[in-house]
Amino acid sequence: MKFKTASILVFILFLSLSCSKANKDLYFKKEPKRELVEFVNPLMGTDSKYSLSNGNTYPAIATPWAMNFWTPMTSKMGDGWTYKYNENKIRGIKQTHQPSPWINDYGAFSLMAVTGKLKFEENERESWFSHKAEVVKPYYYKVYLADYDVVVEVAPTERAASFKFTFPKSETSYILLDAFFKGSMVKILPNERKIIGYCRNNSGGVPSNFHNYFVIEFDKDFEITNTWGDDWKLQENQLSSEGKHVGAIIGFKTKKGEVVHANVASSFISLEQAELNLSREIGKNSFDEIKQKAKESWENELNKIKISDSNTDNIKTFYSCLYRVLLFPRKFYEYNEKNEVVHYSPYNGKVLPGYMFTDNGFWDTFRAVYPFFNMMYPDLNSKIMSGLANTYKESGWLPEWASPGHRNCMIGSNSTPIISDAFLKGNIDSSEAEILFEAILKNATIEEGRPMESVGREGLNYYTKLGYVPYNVDINENVARTLEYAYADFTLAKMAEKLGKKEIATKYYKQSMNYKNVFDTSTNLMRGKNEDGSFQSPFNPLKWGDAFTEGNSLHYTWSVFHDVQGLIDLMGGNENFIKQLDTVFEMPPLFDDSYYGGTIHEIREMQIVNMGNYAHGNQPIQHMIYLYNYAKAPYKTQEKIREVLTKLYSATPDGYCGDEDNGQTSAWYVFSALGFYPVTPGVDQYVIGSPLFDEAVLSLENGKTFTIKSNNNSSKNYYIQSTSLNGKKYSPNYIRYSDIQNGGEFIFNLDENPNKNWGSQSNDVPYSLSLEKKND
Repeated sequence: MKFKTASILVFILFLSLSCSKANKDLYFKKEPKRELVEFVNPLMGTDSKYSLSNGNTYPAIATPWAMNFWTPMTSKMGDGWTYKYNENKIRGIKQTHQPSPWINDYGAFSLMAVTGKLKFEENERESWFSHKAEVVKPYYYKVYLADYDVVVEVAPTERAASFKFTFPKSETSYILLDAFFKGSMVKILPNERKIIGYCRNNSGGVPSNFHNYFVIEFDKDFEITNTWGDDWKLQENQLSSEGKHVGAIIGFKTKKGEVVHANVASSFISLEQAELNLSREIGKNSFDEIKQKAKESWENELNKIKISDSNTDNIKTFYSCLYRVLLFPRKFYEYNEKNEVVHYSPYNGKVLPGYMFTDNGFWDTFRAVYPFFNMMYPDLNSKIMSGLANTYKESGWLPEWASPGHRNCMIGSNSTPIISDAFLKGNIDSSEAEILFEAILKNATIEEGRPMESVGREGLNYYTKLGYVPYNVDINENVARTLEYAYADFTLAKMAEKLGKKEIATKYYKQSMNYKNVFDTSTNLMRGKNEDGSFQSPFNPLKWGDAFTEGNSLHYTWSVFHDVQGLIDLMGGNENFIKQLDTVFEMPPLFDDSYYGGTIHEIREMQIVNMGNYAHGNQPIQHMIYLYNYAKAPYKTQEKIREVLTKLYSATPDGYCGDEDNGQTSAWYVFSALGFYPVTPGVDQYVIGSPLFDEAVLSLENGKTFTIKSNNNSSKNYYIQSTSLNGKKYSPNYIRYSDIQNGGEFIFNLDENPNKNWGSQSNDVPYSLSLEKKND
């Protein structure tokens, strides 16, 4: 009897466990697959301020590369730090075009809801809010305005948006339209339930006829119609206002829980075009339909890279970074009544046919953003290149920092590598290749007539004559300019060579060796050189600025993207080169900020992360970790890559270690997490680091897929033991662009101990111009 009872108990226990397992399997089968956009945190990097950047981002509620973004405003009108995570009050939901707080905004206006006593001045109307009552998605924003008991929601399209206001019971509920300063106009059309107008605010880079025209359509009759004029002067019952800073107020009684919808669109062309944009992109779609379409637009793009891994935090960081990569450059074009692509030119003020993109600083984005587009979005990049050709036709020069037109920011001639890399990878239409080559050649040959210092090449005549930009001729950041011009010369030569322009190619290949002219063999560092050929003295390699751009000699010495082997030779070989690289990480975070007269935020961000003088928060040094591969020590790259990926990034408000900058710092993460990085845009190689994920599947535009697998991957296992490509052993410490575009499978076998032999033979190292010429 005891035996039978025991047997029955065991059977019951077995049956119970089996049922539990079956139920568990059933549960997981029924659990819906999580949508990738839900991993994105648009608040990543928003805990920032002037003195310390954790990203200097704002939550961009938008579709990919949209003409308009929307964002909540916690700061006053005109403050580049428009949304600060640690602030507690919201002044409105703003249509924004801001690419960076340092560049600031243009064509901005906002909507805000209040109840009870009318408050429309921005310091009075602001409402307390909490992140606990805030929903922030790329495709949707929702916030509770506590002072007014109002919930505001917004869902975007490329050139329009749908708003949903949920009001309490109130005798007076208002929606405010603030058309902002520097010139604006509003007109209330009660019979049409509309507000129309324009705003002209900008931070530079616009012609004299610049306007952002807007139209807002509501689904409730207006009972109150006021405007305000300059100096916040209320104009009761007045339907229109025009001046330096005006706005519109509509009001009505509301029941508890009553919803009022507002659909808004804008245009840089005309009010009629704004109406057309509204009709096309919103039409009769409901708020929920607009929200769903915006969500699908993100889901479509994010699904082009599918990550498999057990670490959800890393997945959140990856897709939050990928979201940032897919925001800029902004589509600055529209579709006219004939459905033709047209744009308002921020260069000559005319409405012209063709594409235009803007809000991008090439000093940042040439490094990884545009190489990412060439890999994953060749059709988009072809359109961007067409837009660059239009910029050249309309202004006579290529943009280096555009927002929306030319802006006097940063240095270099970095439109050249962007164009050359796209051309070499087949992403420039043949009809536009010659005009774009003419444009980059103009940058390299003509200094006079440039609209501002940042356009073309400042100091070009010195550079052409001496082979460097001198330190003592009142041209700041001269070493940085020399190094960036030399790299641009290399990419120009590459494009010339493919176009069959052999003499030009030969000239600029030779000129690309100008980096050697500012290398000081006594210190193994790049150093300012005077016009007479003597090196600048005294020399402090820790001095930020001066001869360099937002960095010091320890950072810029490595800016020889096209000829790392040549730099290794200058330093006396691999051992010295590796030692110099190691020193940057191993030394204390010392610095000299005397050039700036104070510690700029980029310096502080380097100082506080405990990685020596490695300043990942700024762009000049971001490729440096990968240079160990060139010196046959790729294992050192592998260990440092994993440290940066897991230490300096997270999908949190303080998730970056410096300015995000139009997708560049995010693109570094996206590439590096996949396991490789484009050290030299303009060649067909990506340098291998160490993959973060177990698997990544890239769905390419040509219909093929490229799968990256990491066997034995873990937080400790990041050293490469071996690699294979499509089932065959693979030893180079780089992978080719064509290998990815052809589709296939790349496998990493990882372990916690380095394999110092992998990728360490002479044939395993990435491209350098010196090696190519030596082999020739």
